[in-house]
Order: sequence, then structure tokens, then C-alpha cells
Amino acid sequence: MGANQYPLEYFCASALAATGCYPLWRSAAMGQSGFRVAAVQVGGMTVPAAFAPYVHGFLPPYKGMLATVGGMTYARAAIFYFSDVGRAALLARGYSEGVATVAPPLAVSTLVQVINQPIVRATVTLQDPAHHLPNVVSSIKHIYTHHGIPGLWHGTTAGVLKTVPKYVCAIGVKDFMEQALPRPDGTPATNPKFERDMLVRSALKSVAAGIAGAALTNPLDVIRNEQFKTHAGLRETTMSLYKEMGWSFMSRGLGKNMIAVALPVGCTIFFTDAFIQWTQHRNNANLQPKVMATAPATAQKSS
Repeated sequence: MGANQYPLEYFCASALAATGCYPLWRSAAMGQSGFRVAAVQVGGMTVPAAFAPYVHGFLPPYKGMLATVGGMTYARAAIFYFSDVGRAALLARGYSEGVATVAPPLAVSTLVQVINQPIVRATVTLQDPAHHLPNVVSSIKHIYTHHGIPGLWHGTTAGVLKTVPKYVCAIGVKDFMEQALPRPDGTPATNPKFERDMLVRSALKSVAAGIAGAALTNPLDVIRNEQFKTHAGLRETTMSLYKEMGWSFMSRGLGKNMIAVALPVGCTIFFTDAFIQWTQHRNNANLQPKVMATAPATAQKSS
């Protein structure tokens, strides 16, 4: 069965990855945005100023968590599900492997980014300690009051330039690894290690896809988050960052972004494979008693 048989598995995998990785996203957003954070105390010790934004991301209150997790859940679920369904559909219609791999995530991730931009803008702005905003609704009102409706979509260009290549690359690597990695011998019925080996195979595929997608997009993450903070245009923001930091701005928050982006993308792919594998195992287990029950009746009738 194809990906279109498992929409719930895609959604659940995306929700689990988004929930578990929310503190990492928050830390990366604060680090890349250059938000100033007050001294952070952990166990009676003061965290060095350079690490304060990242540590702060793991500490309550988790402002905007529901909106952030919800947005990430539907976005990643839609991108991975419709990319896999679209790829199968295009291959069935005779399109090349390259077109079938690139076109669906290109179209879906662009659409999702444009739709999701106000939530992304609001949740990143919400993390700025300077604003003292209590929730996402107040953040949206703050942006609307100061910048109008266009302000809610400010940074969309950088967001699209960042998000679309990330998912096109990640899904391309995922599909390549799916074909390149050898599958375990036999079936679950004949090979007791089959399901474990399939999960190991999925883990390798997921790690490669997540790292590849995250490594390309850090500079655009920095630019987009800086736009949220300053409300400047794409070119103006890029030139300002270059004048302030030189080309090193491209690596601002890189380590945290590699974790905050690579981990949830890789987890989404891995959890999707795991949930689909579990569903198939359950369906096969439910099917076996029916087959065994009908076999004697069939044999008696034929005799």
C-alpha cells in the first residue's frame, strides 16, 4: 500500500516530533534572532551570557507552545504526506524520477509556508523578552497594531527561500536513501530481525535527510528572524547583518539550528516509518486468524 493509505500515521509522527522538539526550536529562534535575555539561573549558578538564550529556550513558561506545535504538526505532515503521495502519482503518470521527487515538496512547502507565516512571525516575536507579550493572540495584535496586515506576512520571502529548499533537499535525500539502502532479507514472518533492521534502516535515512535539509538553510533562518525583529526588508536586513558581523552572520546559531531543524525533520521521517510499520504489523496480525479460520472450510468444501 502507498502513502495515501496512512494519513493518520503521518500526522501522528509530525505531532510527536513537533512536541518533543519545541524547546530546541525555541532556543534556535532566540539564538538566531539575537534576542537579549536576562541572566539565567540554573541550580544557583548563573549561565554565561553567550548561552543564556539557548538555556532560556528550555525553561518555562513555554509561551506559544500550542500554536507552534500545531503549526509545525500540520505543516510537516502536509509536506511529507503530499510529497510522498504526489511522487507516486507523478511516477505513475510517466514523469521522471527528478520531477516526481522535486515538484511535490516544492509546491506543498511553498503553499504551507505562505499560509503558516503569520503563526511563525507571531511565535518568534513572542519569544522576545523585550516585548513582554503573554500569548500568540497578543503577539498577533502587537504586530497588526504596529505594522498592519502586511506585517503578519513580513519575512515570507526569506521564509520560503529557507523552508522550500530545506524540505526539497530533505525529501530528495530521504527518497534517495530509500532506494540506496539495502532492505532486510525475508519478511517479518521468516526473519525475526526484519522489523528491527527496518527501523535501523529508517534511522539512517532520517538522520541523513535531516542533516542535509538543515545545513543549507541556516543563513536564511538568521535573515528571516532578524526581519521579524527589525521589520526591515530582505536586502536591507542582509546588508545590515553583513556590516555588523561580516559573513559570520551566516553561522549565527548554526549549531542550535542543526539540532532544532535536523532533529525534528529526521524524527518526523523516522516516526512516520515506525508508525506505518506498526500499522502494517497490526493489520497482518488481525488478518492471520481470518485466513486460518477460512482455510479448513475451504479445504472441506474442495474435498
